[in-house]
Parts: sequence; structure tokens; C-alpha cells
Amino acid sequence: MNQLQNFTKGFIKESPTFVLMLGMCPTLGVTTSAVNGLGMGLATTAVLVLSNIIISCIKSLIPDKVRIPAFIVIIASLVTVVQMCMEAYLPSLYASLGLFIPLIVVNCLILGRAEAFASKNGVWSSFVDGAGMGLGFTFGLTVLGMVRELLGNYAVFGHKLVQGDGILVFVLAPGAFLALGFIVAFINAIRKKA
Repeated sequence: MNQLQNFTKGFIKESPTFVLMLGMCPTLGVTTSAVNGLGMGLATTAVLVLSNIIISCIKSLIPDKVRIPAFIVIIASLVTVVQMCMEAYLPSLYASLGLFIPLIVVNCLILGRAEAFASKNGVWSSFVDGAGMGLGFTFGLTVLGMVRELLGNYAVFGHKLVQGDGILVFVLAPGAFLALGFIVAFINAIRKKA
């Protein structure tokens, strides 16, 4: 697989949000708006890219018996750094994402990429994989947040497009399931035709 395919698989073929269905807790929990989806996606991307690079660099130093705990310690350390940076420089986004930021540690997308890719490949390939999967995850969260915000508030990125209250269910938890289901059905219909 060349590096372009390695990068683009996170957007199309192996989209974490719409195909692999990984990281559903933040996907459903924070995507009440496009800004929240974008912020959570970029935070996750930063952790994913950095953890892939670090794990790829030190994979030969980690004994097999403690491989997963070592990965979790690396990921948790990076999440702590990202969380502190968000709290310092983006306090309103930090407040709106709340508990979901520390939950990046247990996001199966990050641990899965560390185990399946970074621990078996070189640094550059691991960087490209992390960037592609992370940006694909960010794209998915942002799209879902845009759909929910558009239907729930008639707004996109906080800008009101139409006057009115919107469809309340799309701002609430059931709206996340409905919007995700419709988007996945739409993507599957397109993939079936192709």
C-alpha cells in the first residue's frame, strides 16, 4: 500500500466513524454542533498521530507482556497534554467537551491503530496512518455535528441559517443515533452502487 492509500483509507475505505464504527462514545456524545465535532476530532487526531509516532519509535523496546499497558500509558500521557492545552488555550471548547476529553484515552480507534499499525510499521507510515485515520475521524464527527446542528437549530458552526427553533430531537441523544443511522445508510447506498 502506498502512502496516499494509507492516508486516504481513513476518509473513505476505513472511515472510523461511518464504516468501522469506532469511537462511538464521543461520536454520539459531543456532536451536538459542528464546532464540538471538529474540536473533539482534532484533539483525537493529535493524540492518534503522536501516539503512533512514539509507539512506532519504541516498539522494539516494549516487551510483549506489557505491550498494551505501555500503549495505554503513552496514550494517557498524550491525552493529559492535549487536555491541559485545550483548557489553557480553548477554555470554551474544553468546557463544552467536558468529560469526553479524558475518555480519548480509552478510544478504541487510538489503541486499535497503535496495536494494528504503529507497532508493526515504521515511523513515517505510522504518522501517515495516524493523520489519515484521525482526520477521517474528525471529518466524520464534523459532518455528524453539522447535520445535527442544522436539523436541531437550523444553524451550521453556530451561524443561524433559518429562523426558528429546529427539530429538538436532533440536539438530544436520540438525534445522534438517528443522524448517524441516516448518514451510514446514505454512505452504504452510495458504496453499493459504486
